[in-house]
Formats: sequence, C-alpha cells, structure tokens
Amino acid sequence: MTPQAAQDILENAFAPWVRALQPTITEIGVTRTILTMPISTQIIRVGGIVSGQALAALADTAMVFACFGHLDAPEPVGTVTLDTQFLRPASGDSIRAEAEVTRAGKSMLFARCTLIAEPSGKPVALATATFAR
Repeated sequence: MTPQAAQDILENAFAPWVRALQPTITEIGVTRTILTMPISTQIIRVGGIVSGQALAALADTAMVFACFGHLDAPEPVGTVTLDTQFLRPASGDSIRAEAEVTRAGKSMLFARCTLIAEPSGKPVALATATFAR
C-alpha cells in the first residue's frame, strides 16, 4: 500500500472529526507507518499546548494505519484498548506519529505509537492499542 492509497482511505472512510485533524500519511509499510498532524489553533488548549484528545486520536489513527500496512490491506479493525502516556506538553509546528504492529494474531493486532513534537524531535506521548480483526 502506498502513502497516497492510504491517504485516500483516510479521506474517504474516516470520520470528519478525524480528518479535521489534517493527518498526512507520509510512510506506510509492514514494519512502520508515519503520520504527521499540523499543530493548529483548533487543537491547542489553554497554555498553548496540544490537547490530549487530539494526541490520542492521532495515535489511534496511526496505529490503525500501521495495521493496514502490516496486513498490506485496509482490513477493518476496531480499537479494543487504547492506552496513552503523556510525557511532556506538545508544542511546535507539527506532531509526528510513528506506529508499528508488535504482534498480529488471527483475531487481534497489537500496536504501539510514539508521538514526537516537531521541530524539537522530543517525544510527547507513547501509546499502545489492541485491535480486533
């Protein structure tokens, strides 16, 4: 699956509020998927930092696409668990989400994601999720 094919899936099949975060898929493959999200006024909260809800949504979306990349197909998956650990306030120009599938079974997929603030390159959150196939 190419990044453009994955982006088309995101634009045509995901909820409007997810698309409103303006995620861009820059890499998708069996071992790693990368999305970026611009930091805009719509996702900044008091104090000038990115809201945790926007970060968690980006991580979840990145891990869904990591599942697609791992399976090399847009197979429907449902989030069963999502655990997000916020490490530091997120600020800057954008957030980069680096996601990967850590285990793929017959009925469940397990994934992890690191969210990184750009341009500082500092991790701002770590997330893990379980998806039902």
